[in-house]
Amino acid sequence: MTTIAELPPGFADKVLSAQSTFRSVMSAMARPGSVQRIVPMAGAPGMMMRGTAAIALTLFDHDTPLWLDARMTESSDMVKWLKFHTGAPVIQDSTIASFALVSDGALLPPLERFALGTSEYPDRSTTVIIQVESLDAGPSYELRGPGIDGVATLQASIKPSELFERLRFNETLFPRGVDVVLVAGDAVVAISRTTRVVNKGS
Repeated sequence: MTTIAELPPGFADKVLSAQSTFRSVMSAMARPGSVQRIVPMAGAPGMMMRGTAAIALTLFDHDTPLWLDARMTESSDMVKWLKFHTGAPVIQDSTIASFALVSDGALLPPLERFALGTSEYPDRSTTVIIQVESLDAGPSYELRGPGIDGVATLQASIKPSELFERLRFNETLFPRGVDVVLVAGDAVVAISRTTRVVNKGS
């Protein structure tokens, strides 16, 4: 059994690293489809990518209920690391989660199971963070919507392959809906609820 002392460390410089990571995530959200890099490196447990770990250390706290996919939930070291470094309560009810961590997109449940916010408080929705294989190689996608000057192009290798088709349910929900953050290593791309994505093939 892993003790607290044996858990991977967090940020070496908590303040500067959190500020830098926050800027990267906010830039990704402001410019959907753009690949941003998370420079600060944090220790990461098991199946968690370093970019995901940095986001967790920056955005999660005791007021952000966190849902984990089955693979992450089964890792006691993962749960210990998250609780120790962020204080975020790990919950089973996805409908009240502020954030969801998905180690493998193949384990992504129906997006309708997450918090969708309300018309009065659309921000009370789940931000779904999905680890993917690549954000610079794979099929090409065209993105349109707020924050994009005309059309943005993204090459990515992701699971589930029909993720963007599944995200179209956001179109009928606005201003409600879920936002998605894709992570591959230290790269991050945001797909906001107002972004429309079309698969352009390989």
